[in-house]
Amino acid sequence: MKLYICYGTFTTTPRPGGHPCGNANRALEEAGYEPELIKSYGLAVLPEVFNKTKGRQQVKELTGGDVMVPVLVTDDGEVIQDSKKIIAWAKANPAGAKAAGAAATS
Repeated sequence: MKLYICYGTFTTTPRPGGHPCGNANRALEEAGYEPELIKSYGLAVLPEVFNKTKGRQQVKELTGGDVMVPVLVTDDGEVIQDSKKIIAWAKANPAGAKAAGAAATS
């Protein structure tokens, strides 16, 4: 599992509602995941010339053209962009749920 973030997973920020990258990472950790963090750098609101970093280019390829992070790539290859969608996915798919379900049906 990979989580593409900006510069970090900030937990304190003047931004109302918290920082999207930090919120997404925290939700994944609370759901029992330890995502590989890929720092994308750049700043999505700036012109594309300022978002030519390797991470932003990978995000652009994964999303079909958008460089906005956070972006989650699950172990199954599902791509989820936007912290709110990542948080919802983490709540709906806690770590170990698949394994527990498979063990129950064995």
